[in-house]
Amino acid sequence: MRPVTREELLDYQTYGERRDAIRAEMLQTKALRRIQVGPYLTVLFENRETVRYQIQEMMRAEQIVREDAIRHELDTYNELLGGPGGLGATLLVVVEETGERAVRLAEWRDLPGHMYVRFADGSRAFARFDARQVNEERLSSVQFLDFACDGKTPVAVGTDFTPLAAEVNLTAEQRQALAADLAD
Repeated sequence: MRPVTREELLDYQTYGERRDAIRAEMLQTKALRRIQVGPYLTVLFENRETVRYQIQEMMRAEQIVREDAIRHELDTYNELLGGPGGLGATLLVVVEETGERAVRLAEWRDLPGHMYVRFADGSRAFARFDARQVNEERLSSVQFLDFACDGKTPVAVGTDFTPLAAEVNLTAEQRQALAADLAD
């Protein structure tokens, strides 16, 4: 997937003026890419539009105008797109109760390496993940994953991590959206 470029970004004031319309479009874009895997895990597949939106939101919130700061945001968020022929995703581990969250994030430390996408032929691509988001004590509740799909469109997403094992078949619309992302 091609990275977002500087030329595609609006200044934060112009973005603020157009934000409501952009946000409405983004809700639709994200809805097709948001997959609930069991009761605690949400996978959001990223694409150029979701990444551009996140960059624009950061520029707006922090009123970023300096080119070096904008370049930093581009570099940071473009990492979410995944490798060539692959898909990047954000994994959200949601445990509502604070005390339980701390316990679960410690118990589920090995989860990221057990996330996968499955293809029509039954093969799987397991996630590569950012080791900086896991330490010796616990897992971060937000993980950035990269699935090497070799250009193939997933038909399911899941985890074989025993405490959370689950798999969700993607709808035709979700598969179509991911196929378009892979073609970009």
